[in-house]
Amino acid sequence: MSRQQPESRGVVLTGYHSNADLSPKNGACGAERDPGSALLRTGNYSVLQNQNTEHGDAAVRGANPPSLPSPASAPHHPKTHGDRSPKPGSSPRPRAQPAYQRYNSQDSLDELAMDDYWKELENISCSGGGEGGVSRGEGGTEAQEDEQLKITEEGEQEEAWLTEAGLARLFNDSQTTDQDQEEDSAVFLSTLTRTQAAAVQRRVATLQQTLQRRRNRQHVPDVRDIFRLPEKAEECTKLQEGNENGEQDVTSTEMETELNVEVSFSEQALNYRDHHQRLKVASNPNPPPSPDDKLPNFKLLRDKTGRTRIGDLSPPDMKKVHRLVLVEMTALFDTAGIDLKAHKAIKVKPKESGVFGVSLTTLLDQEHRRVSGIKVPLILQELIRHIEEEGLNTEGLLRIPGAATRVKSVCQELESSFYDGLFPWQQLKQHDAASLLKLFIRELPHPLLTVEYLSAFLAVNKLPTKKQQLQALNLLVLLLPEANQDTLKALVEFFQRVIDHQAQNKMTLNNVSVVMAPNIFMFKGFRSKVTEQQEFSMATGTANIVRLLIRYQNLLWTIPKFIMTQVRQHNMESQRKLNKEKAMRKLLKKITTDKPAEKSMSGESSMGFIRVQAPQFSKVSMAVQLTGELRAAEVLTRFLSQDSSVPVKQEDLCLYEIGGNIKERCLDGETYMKDLLQLNPAAEWVIKTAQR
Repeated sequence: MSRQQPESRGVVLTGYHSNADLSPKNGACGAERDPGSALLRTGNYSVLQNQNTEHGDAAVRGANPPSLPSPASAPHHPKTHGDRSPKPGSSPRPRAQPAYQRYNSQDSLDELAMDDYWKELENISCSGGGEGGVSRGEGGTEAQEDEQLKITEEGEQEEAWLTEAGLARLFNDSQTTDQDQEEDSAVFLSTLTRTQAAAVQRRVATLQQTLQRRRNRQHVPDVRDIFRLPEKAEECTKLQEGNENGEQDVTSTEMETELNVEVSFSEQALNYRDHHQRLKVASNPNPPPSPDDKLPNFKLLRDKTGRTRIGDLSPPDMKKVHRLVLVEMTALFDTAGIDLKAHKAIKVKPKESGVFGVSLTTLLDQEHRRVSGIKVPLILQELIRHIEEEGLNTEGLLRIPGAATRVKSVCQELESSFYDGLFPWQQLKQHDAASLLKLFIRELPHPLLTVEYLSAFLAVNKLPTKKQQLQALNLLVLLLPEANQDTLKALVEFFQRVIDHQAQNKMTLNNVSVVMAPNIFMFKGFRSKVTEQQEFSMATGTANIVRLLIRYQNLLWTIPKFIMTQVRQHNMESQRKLNKEKAMRKLLKKITTDKPAEKSMSGESSMGFIRVQAPQFSKVSMAVQLTGELRAAEVLTRFLSQDSSVPVKQEDLCLYEIGGNIKERCLDGETYMKDLLQLNPAAEWVIKTAQR
């Protein structure tokens, strides 16, 4: 619990008190259980009113969770095994405890039935998930070493961060010999906001201090020599300082449901922090806790230039997005005073074939040889398809486990016959299929949320508002490798379809989140012996992250507009440098050039028309008159009406923005063409099959 903000209030869950003695004594792990049986263990948490919680929702978080559990040689489930006898020298726990207060909100974390979480951990342990998984039992595949964590050494974290951000030259003199990389770094730095620049500067300075301590180097570049705060960032600072005494910033209130994606998230967080600190001085130092923790119905501000989703941009621009998002994510956590401790995995030899226990990249590589364009593992697609075909109305879907021996047998059969197309799907029961789906996620040799960013996902709960938590998750999803992004997206979309049938299957958003959290976070190699209070905090924290991923999935797989603006600035600066070089070469060669095509195009645009190219189809071009309400979807409709020979549906086509200040971008159907043309007047417009 935070001890630095005595003005806040909340409750502390001091311990879990089991009612296991009231349950039948038939729950050994090795025993076969009926999937429809009731829970074998219930209990309650004792409550202590506390004045030191940071926020209203801290009541269910307990102590601040560790950034990441330390690796342990064996799983530890204090909530699921053993008796509850008191330790020697300790006083016995009272049986009767008051239930903690629950708010009148279906989406409140206070209402999470955490018994399902501990039950899921017990099921995982009983199925062998903590001992290498059912796929590596008798008759299974070869044993595989659990992935463990390695703590980064001093300075190693900053060096890896700067390298990932493409800024290695800031700490390595030898990098400056690469002129292209040096110019790219200079262009990249020129696009950063003040908070982003501060994040970079902080890590360069920390690394320099570490290098100086580590060894006496002849020369280490001084951060003041190689990094200057961009002028526009200074202007941004002045503007925001000028507005401090003015109208309250919309980001300072949690109830605001519109998401502003035109301003850097870290800048918004800085404004929120400054405003919040001023409110503390001027208002009641002990405000009552929020009466409702219901998830807000967030929506994006309307953007006439169109929303950009993951997969809409070309690889060169996505590389710029990754660098910018890494800096922005770090700046957001820096602004909130959260220190992210990065971890890296110790490399182990993973399985190179099979279905379970194979890395996503290996699995997709082997499946690409069978089916082109695969983005989500076929086994996961088939399990989801089977569950949905059999019906999403099954009560307790995802919560009630399949029979352990049957799941183990089916797993081994899938390992041997899945790709041969011989597996009898019609014989697979619903709960068994759901258990196999969870097993697939749990058995991945590298976590779905990656070792590199898992601690950042866990730290999202420390951010002060749901809006900032959502913004951080948006950035973290963008940082995931492509295979992880696509697989996670397929999962949360499936979870939402399960929730849509909650009237029949009794699986609400909270139920699904609680059950899936241990499968996504508490995988092998990451468990540690923690206190009961810490374990409960981890439980509610991970459940909250899964809950946000499902609830706001339509927002999380999009690229914020301010990141797109920075990408465009980067491209413009790079193009400006390239044009100067070309102009110099032309001047030296005394060559004069005319650009009739550009004049013609600009003249056509000035008359209110754009030329749309369609080189893949018989009608290779089409003139389109611009109006204030003309959208990209209407351009496609008009094209299809004029070329009836097009063999694809409109939903499979995309109007692309190519050139100018972007490499290539598939346009959202709601993009207003006139507004986008003003943003990128040098772009070309091309219709082709979507390549998402």
